[in-house]
Amino acid sequence: MNKTLILWIVSFLITAASAWFQRVTGPSYPLRGSASLGGNTITYRLDRSHGGETDATVSIPVPDTSVAGWLAWRRNGTEDPWTESRLEREGALLSGRLPLQPPAGKLQYRVRLRRGAESLRIPEGPPAVIRFKGDVPAPVLAVHIILMFTGMLFSTRTGLSVVSRDEEKIGGLLAATIALLGAGGLLLGPVVQKYAFDAYWTGWPFGTDLTDNKTVAALAAWVAVALVHNHVRRPSRWALAAAVVTLTVFMIPHSLLGSEFDYRKEEAPQRSAPVSVSLFAPVNADERAPHGRRHG
Repeated sequence: MNKTLILWIVSFLITAASAWFQRVTGPSYPLRGSASLGGNTITYRLDRSHGGETDATVSIPVPDTSVAGWLAWRRNGTEDPWTESRLEREGALLSGRLPLQPPAGKLQYRVRLRRGAESLRIPEGPPAVIRFKGDVPAPVLAVHIILMFTGMLFSTRTGLSVVSRDEEKIGGLLAATIALLGAGGLLLGPVVQKYAFDAYWTGWPFGTDLTDNKTVAALAAWVAVALVHNHVRRPSRWALAAAVVTLTVFMIPHSLLGSEFDYRKEEAPQRSAPVSVSLFAPVNADERAPHGRRHG
């Protein structure tokens, strides 16, 4: 196996590993876990991102038909009273719905299950937070992801060329890296943001979205390399530094400090009349929370 192929394989593995890491550590990645109720283990998956124009469905696999459940939610970042509704059984699932929110709107939510005198809260710690977003056309999203992943791949390959002293190819790799990150991040990135959150740019200086900010940081590092490439004695050191910067910023969890609708500035639509409840109080066996009512 020749050296060039080995470098590309290593670059791909590093890129894939960093992409996986930043995805699974991000706040939009589903919250998974397990808990015990009535001697049975309940495994759950709570979504923390929902796209489209529909309510978000919350389903917990609970084959034991003697178990009842309730879903409680409120708008994130507010002092709203909790709204609670009873979960409906659909075969082995207990399911409920979280009302559709405006783009970037977030809801805190958790589930309570009860079997006889035993009760269980899911998750046991702080409530899960789900962010709503608009639908992004699949072709747009696919091209955006491919360009960003490939840009990261070329960035890593450039850095490995320096480390392996295979520096004669840096010029071409540098140009490809800038083109890919620019097209994927600065051209298609805002388009994806607009579809998802109704805003083209939510990074600096307009917001704190690290997805936008880290794209600019990575691209700026490579543009700096291009500007000094023919004017410094060791441009390879600059290229290695830019590759390290790019790898570092792309390890930042996906959607961290992302767009969020400010409910304090604009009233968001609610689809259920709020019901003040305590998530820590015991649930009566015949408890029923109203649901399905709508505000005008």
